[in-house]
Amino acid sequence: MKAHEMFLNSIENKEQFWAEQADQIHWFKKPQTILSQGENNYPVWFADGELNACYLAIDKHIEDGYGDQVAYIYDSPVTDTKQKITFNELKENVSKFAGGLQSLGLKKGDNAIIYMPMIPQAAYAMLACARLGITHSVVFGGFAPHELAIRIDDCNPKAIITASAGVEVKKRIPYLPFVKEAYEMAAHKPEHIVVFDRQLWGNKVDWENEPQLTNFQELLEKSEPADCVPVKSTHPLYILYTSGTTGKPKGVVRDTGGYATALKFSIEKIYGAKPGEVFWAASDIGWVVGHSYIIYGPLINRNTSIIFEGKPIMTPDAGTTWRILSEYKVSVMFTAPTAIRAIKKEDPDGEFIKKYDLSHFRTQFLAGERCDVATLDWYEEKVGITPIDHWWQTESGWPMLSLMRGVEDDGVKRASAGKPIPGYDIKIFDEEGYELEAHHEGYLVIKLPLPPGALMGIWGDYERFHYGYLAKFPGYYFSGDGAIRDEDGYIFITGRVDDIINVAGHRLSTAEMEEAVSGHKDVAECCVVGIEDDLKGQIPFGLVVLKSGTQISETEVEKEVVALVREKIGAVVALKNIVVVKRLPKTRSGKILRKLIRTMLDGKEFQIPSTIDDEAIIDELKEKFDEYRK
Repeated sequence: MKAHEMFLNSIENKEQFWAEQADQIHWFKKPQTILSQGENNYPVWFADGELNACYLAIDKHIEDGYGDQVAYIYDSPVTDTKQKITFNELKENVSKFAGGLQSLGLKKGDNAIIYMPMIPQAAYAMLACARLGITHSVVFGGFAPHELAIRIDDCNPKAIITASAGVEVKKRIPYLPFVKEAYEMAAHKPEHIVVFDRQLWGNKVDWENEPQLTNFQELLEKSEPADCVPVKSTHPLYILYTSGTTGKPKGVVRDTGGYATALKFSIEKIYGAKPGEVFWAASDIGWVVGHSYIIYGPLINRNTSIIFEGKPIMTPDAGTTWRILSEYKVSVMFTAPTAIRAIKKEDPDGEFIKKYDLSHFRTQFLAGERCDVATLDWYEEKVGITPIDHWWQTESGWPMLSLMRGVEDDGVKRASAGKPIPGYDIKIFDEEGYELEAHHEGYLVIKLPLPPGALMGIWGDYERFHYGYLAKFPGYYFSGDGAIRDEDGYIFITGRVDDIINVAGHRLSTAEMEEAVSGHKDVAECCVVGIEDDLKGQIPFGLVVLKSGTQISETEVEKEVVALVREKIGAVVALKNIVVVKRLPKTRSGKILRKLIRTMLDGKEFQIPSTIDDEAIIDELKEKFDEYRK
């Protein structure tokens, strides 16, 4: 079946379509009710089914005779460690750690926070929670104690599972001290803090003087293995916090049955990964990509997944990504465009790529932010593969727009995020809720019901869920993104709605401007934001990072980029302000902090986001902006 036929079938015969997909996974009790109305009349999938996500990820494959297949490859250049873990070994570690959690009194219906670096024990913890029906909330290790405390108070975990430390390039990240600080700040006090002692650089946990801590490894080793606990399809597998416009994070709640069905479907039909192949999502378990495509998706599909600890462009050099693809015979990879741009900046001629055998490598997916055409072209030229830029959200849990590499589909269209994935009935609306014709920019919305695997709601806050996602256009999910559909059905994401700027009454996309700026031969990376202007309301302002070794002066860059944007888009854009910076401020997952840049340029008070990769960049930008104003 072709992708378009599959899509139409999923919209016109949705219950039959998803019942067929649900048959691809193992249920303890097969669902008879495919689609129904849940609490507050929000649609739910497979309500009467029972299953267990950990069983699907591990036990099922062992029962089918694949216990000796490698489930995880752990590669940590920052600690010079490599390890291969088979499904048999994974089951032993996960089931015994689950037994340890049981011995501490944790059971189905409890919550646990996991705050860990990219190590196998993080996967053991997540899967052990799933094994028992404990809802896990993984908090990205880069979050400060204050942010961790907010999440503790929101989901009231019975336990926090953490590690003594993490490593970022050469820097030690103090995980346990952060947890202890968060514990003191939080009103809710978890009963247990379980710590994996990494003993990095001779630093050890002082167990004698901290009796309130539980030793992760000892707990695992002394415990009896625990069996998988059947849970309802609608049982919350996890809570994952995502940024909210009000500042307080939103706890996206994911079900078990719909999610497992969607992941099996997506990894086979969208990513085109075959069971037994190596799949690498170069992300962190703290983000949705890590949940869906490092932990659950690959294992459910019996792929070998990679847990990578380090930064692929810095540990030790810009060739690390290609080394991993070659060494582990990776078939399909998923990363953020910012990672490819960083590699391109350090190795513009692709010298590192030539050193490695990439003959097994078939498909490159990109997501997290729009990928500019210049980067796509560089990748295609140097690697010989056309990357697939696709789009989804923490809320969806799996792709909403993409091309489908597991079935017959159309080709890549530059700068597009592809076409709607089966189950996502996507429309482009104007402000009044009328559907727009091709080539008109509007709001990207999705007709309810969302397909299996999408969010069930916001933890403990239906009102916020309703007003944030469902109220603006009744009967539709509001994505918060702007988009344009072309005559062939391809969709182009123009950015968050607040990344659309209004210049003298003209709604202009900063993404389109960035596309033009990044086309300059000396620009490695760029960002365009709208800043306040007395005459026009807003005007665009561009930040550019130059390629290594470029000789061009900043004045020349500014002049040439302004001319290029005028040529590509027109004088209406009025982009006249360009400043050259050493690097752009980003989150640890690689997203550019546009709001921070806007606020700084507008000269307003700002808070340093808790997700920022390196706070030192704030002073660098201040100095640059002050120079530019003078």
